[in-house]
Amino acid sequence: MLRAFWHRMLVSALALGAAGAAIAHEMRPGFLELRESDATTYALLWKRPTGGEVEIRIAPVVPDGCRLVTPDQQQLTPGAIVVRGTLRCPGGLAGKTIRIAGLETTMTDVLVRVQHADGRVESRLLRPPDPAFTLGAATSGSSRALSYLQLGVQHILLGVDHLLFVLGLLLIVRERWMLVKTISAFTVAHSITLAIATLGYASAPLVPLNAAIALSILFLGPEIARVWRGESSFTIRHPWVVAFAFGLLHGFGFASGLTAMGLPHSEIPLALLLFNVGVEAGQLAFVLLVLLLERAFSQLQIVWPRWVQLLPGYVVGSLGAYWTMQRMVLL
Repeated sequence: MLRAFWHRMLVSALALGAAGAAIAHEMRPGFLELRESDATTYALLWKRPTGGEVEIRIAPVVPDGCRLVTPDQQQLTPGAIVVRGTLRCPGGLAGKTIRIAGLETTMTDVLVRVQHADGRVESRLLRPPDPAFTLGAATSGSSRALSYLQLGVQHILLGVDHLLFVLGLLLIVRERWMLVKTISAFTVAHSITLAIATLGYASAPLVPLNAAIALSILFLGPEIARVWRGESSFTIRHPWVVAFAFGLLHGFGFASGLTAMGLPHSEIPLALLLFNVGVEAGQLAFVLLVLLLERAFSQLQIVWPRWVQLLPGYVVGSLGAYWTMQRMVLL
């Protein structure tokens, strides 16, 4: 059992090996909506995410042959800068290319949604490797659903701080049944606050929220050290309680991937459901990867040096402390 525990620690460090030199990235997607009012006129809504540790500098490029009639009508909202305007395109948008300038230099995505007067909807999730697409065909409901699912998966897999918290739980919990219980508690908790925040019943300021999430990771550092020394604590005896409590906090962090976008009310239930499914799928994939690699290393019966065994715990504690100080400075 002890050897398997050390294997889990090592494998977890390998799974997040790049995190030690990285800044925690909270994926905050942008949102561009074009709503047709007549054959040549579209109401434009652009939301650029703000408030994180890294300034995201992206902007939509007006398609060739079109012009923005009322630019610079912008306002600052929690988590985003909102720009509204009127886009005039002689001949309509069919065949025009929508591009997001600067997207290729970021780690975020932009959801583009075009609502035509006849009811057709074109929707596309633009990513850094593919920051443009050409309009001309309606998008199916399954395609839009897939976009929300992908957003959820990417949000958890690119959210290093969230994965690091899960890693800390893996380092504390030794028994498989308790691990299932702990991960389930974390899942239920962040699903609750994700729904509450996305539906607009509650919200949390992004910068203080990120600082609190960093504190949750730092909190696990001393608990991991107690496990090394064979000591006990409330967290070690009841990790699922701690996972549930901090999961409520992390849920608001997950919600930042949807709330800043300002989706149409009719699409919020679908987006919420599939985004959450994507988050759970990404989290489960990370946990399963760690457990499967742990089993593989255990079968190989490799004896790791002491410093290697301790590395994952130091990664959790050190990055938790670094992010806490960094985010407190931002406050």
